[in-house]
Amino acid sequence: MRNYELMFVVRPTLEDEATLQVLANVKKVLEQEKVKIVSEKNMGRRELAYEVKGFKNGNYFLLVVEATPEAVAEFDRVANINEDIIRHIVVRVEE
Repeated sequence: MRNYELMFVVRPTLEDEATLQVLANVKKVLEQEKVKIVSEKNMGRRELAYEVKGFKNGNYFLLVVEATPEAVAEFDRVANINEDIIRHIVVRVEE
């Protein structure tokens, strides 16, 4: 298992409840892949550096996890499919 930081941006047009549901869905996928969530941070709504899919703001979430490369690949696949996630990044944390 390796440590990763998973950051994703949810579109700002969603209601707060729907935004939290996107987070719950991501966590459910990670739990199915047997990922250990070390920490979770809701960074709130922030302005994007540039317009993404027509949005100038987004709701940022950061998850620090212990996962296998296959589990991270599954997160990447799900984030690409989900229309509510407008941008995501995975960073492997060096120990």
